[in-house]
Amino acid sequence: MLAPMDGYSDLPFRVLTRRLGSAMSITEFINAIDVVVGHPPHHDERLAYLEEERPLVYQVFDDEPARILQAALILEKHKPDIIDVNMGCPARTVANRGAGSGLLKNPQKIAEIFDLLTKSLSVPVTGKIRLGWDENSLNYLETARIIEEHGAAMLTVHGRHRKQGYQGNANWDAIAEIKQQLHIPVIGNGDVKRAEDIQKMINYTGCDAVMIGRAARFNPWIFSFLNREEVSQENVYETIQSQLKLNIGFYGEKRGMILFRKFIKGYLTPYAVHAETMYTLLTVEDVSRFNQLLNNIFTRKLAIIQENEEKF
Repeated sequence: MLAPMDGYSDLPFRVLTRRLGSAMSITEFINAIDVVVGHPPHHDERLAYLEEERPLVYQVFDDEPARILQAALILEKHKPDIIDVNMGCPARTVANRGAGSGLLKNPQKIAEIFDLLTKSLSVPVTGKIRLGWDENSLNYLETARIIEEHGAAMLTVHGRHRKQGYQGNANWDAIAEIKQQLHIPVIGNGDVKRAEDIQKMINYTGCDAVMIGRAARFNPWIFSFLNREEVSQENVYETIQSQLKLNIGFYGEKRGMILFRKFIKGYLTPYAVHAETMYTLLTVEDVSRFNQLLNNIFTRKLAIIQENEEKF
């Protein structure tokens, strides 16, 4: 399943990956303060989803148990299938205030959060953790047991501690330890970079499912068990058009084009697009002009392939 990634796992990209095989939709994380105190610009976009995305998960973060509960009760009115508690975000703006992975420093607060949510909500409550704050506080077994004992229905484990960020290797042994200790389903996350890594993680850790984040940003076909080099140019072109259409339909033409820029460069990187053409693609705001450039790129690439095939 696609991991919740701030700035990436919006409705258009979630829908795209679901159509390619991702098993569940999890929103970008939602700040409980935004839900309870006020609605900043674009807040409602984080709550939007399509019925085809179900099961749909709202992921919420905060450092105050009572406020998380208040936010979750409001979010429940939007009829998600699951409420997930973020205990893994390593960003300083989140963790240093005691939210996200900052909660890992306070297991008793985690217990209070899950007690409140599981006793007050009608939907299942799940959580996502890292292994600890740093290498000297790897309290993942304690935290996992607390989360299960206080009513969680499922747990996702990113195999790094907070200080690592996304550096170094994910510790799959720790994920396996947690899976052996818990009775609820465990989802493994971290260093699933290629299609074959999905089954490798399942075999190695015994986890019940696999969550994929960064590798999916420019290879959403991984949910169809395809590596990037296995995807045909026709398929790449069709996927770009599908996601762009979803973006424009959801955000409008100008903003949809702008927000799609972070994807297009990755999609086209294997094709060695001329720098000037790439710059134009990353700055153009007119859909017709964008499609004209895109068609030129793929027409030229396909012609080169056909020419090479004819030589043999």
